Amino acid sequence: MLCAMQLRPVHALLAVLATASLQAGFPPESPADRDARMAWWRDARFGMFVHWGLYSGLAGTWQGKTVGTRGGMEWIQNYVKADTYAYAHEAIPRFKPKPGFAREWARLAREAGCKYVVFTSKHHEGFALHQSAYSTYDGGDITGRDLVREIVDALHAEGLRVGFYHSVIDWHHPQYDYAAAGELPHPLKGQPSPNGPRNHAIYVEYLHNQVRELVSNYGPVDILWWDYSKPGAEGEFWRGDQLVRMVKEHQPGIIMNNRLFRIPHIEQHDSVDRLKSWNPAEGDFTTPEQTVPSTGIPGVDWEACMTMNTTWGFSEHDTAWKSTEQLIRTLVDIASKGGNYLLNVGPKGDGSIPEESVERMQAIGAWLKVNGESIYGTTASPFSELGFEGRCTRRGNTVYLHVFTRPDSGTLQLPENLTAATLLANGAGLTIEPTDGGKTRIQLPESLPDPICTVVRATLR
Repeated sequence: MLCAMQLRPVHALLAVLATASLQAGFPPESPADRDARMAWWRDARFGMFVHWGLYSGLAGTWQGKTVGTRGGMEWIQNYVKADTYAYAHEAIPRFKPKPGFAREWARLAREAGCKYVVFTSKHHEGFALHQSAYSTYDGGDITGRDLVREIVDALHAEGLRVGFYHSVIDWHHPQYDYAAAGELPHPLKGQPSPNGPRNHAIYVEYLHNQVRELVSNYGPVDILWWDYSKPGAEGEFWRGDQLVRMVKEHQPGIIMNNRLFRIPHIEQHDSVDRLKSWNPAEGDFTTPEQTVPSTGIPGVDWEACMTMNTTWGFSEHDTAWKSTEQLIRTLVDIASKGGNYLLNVGPKGDGSIPEESVERMQAIGAWLKVNGESIYGTTASPFSELGFEGRCTRRGNTVYLHVFTRPDSGTLQLPENLTAATLLANGAGLTIEPTDGGKTRIQLPESLPDPICTVVRATLR
């Protein structure tokens, strides 16, 4: 079984980082300073993604009809080609956040073992969750509450790091020039603007102003998760350099992804191409979506964002839920390649999280409570391949062998000389012996303690 190996970042690449950062408007930063800034994020390994907006109340239904049973229903406005007035008329009455929803999110994230939460401050529909001085299409004006304040305060109360997902696309703003936006989607794409010629510079100023509110008014912000650019509308289409510098002025330690500048093309359906084409001038990390790369890449920070069913925003019609087994093994797979797992929940219009998501997050949390040592603060596998179905992570001279299925032989055959093998769940010792060629054989118990993923801890000699 292939278990892709990722080496530690090399000094040559880190030297490039300091130079490239300056090119993209980032303040000068030494490799050591960058490592210090990224340290908590690299150790975290697991975060919760939250897609929540006006689309959540629509729940995949438009004017009484099901829009689809698969795919992201946060795009429902674009799917039905509704102008902003028709969309707001349908969606606003169905968006009714209940009291205490944010505390429920935060508690679930902590119970699940997440170390950070990234939530949608504004999605493509243009509705901002915070109280904004630059719009009336926001949480403050529509609900009378600053929803971002409620969420941030709840996350901080649970000791979680905070991230804002913020879309640079805007289907509501009357000056967002969708005709000039290259490949980016818009409900009216291909049709003339109903309000006449658009001045995109006015929208970009609005974008900067709202982002300034977010990074100025809510205390420490740990992540800004941009979404997204495409050829013809990348970087300077949003005055990206200035936007990055402004964010850094207010939040010097913040970590940002690379989607403000571009989303690299994926070849042959393997998101490793996103890792290979990552440019440190464009962001601190890259973001494979709905897929796990076949391998990690030395020196590249990455985070796989994925859904539990097939939609990011809530849909009452999508029942294609992944099993707890698949989700836990995906977390292990990602960690074994040196990446982070950002797993999405899509709350309903009242802010409540679907029970299917709650059950799965709690199950992951139960597994991490026993096995978290093998995930948090670990690095990628030192082995190019394993002889069993599973994965491996590493911390210093300790390796964690994640066994998905007990081999017929009842043993693990490892390509290195290991010592002191124990079951992580209960500390029980396992028989371990060297074999020919400096390899190691570990005897497993007759039945694995955890049928989803049993972890064996061993020491590299």
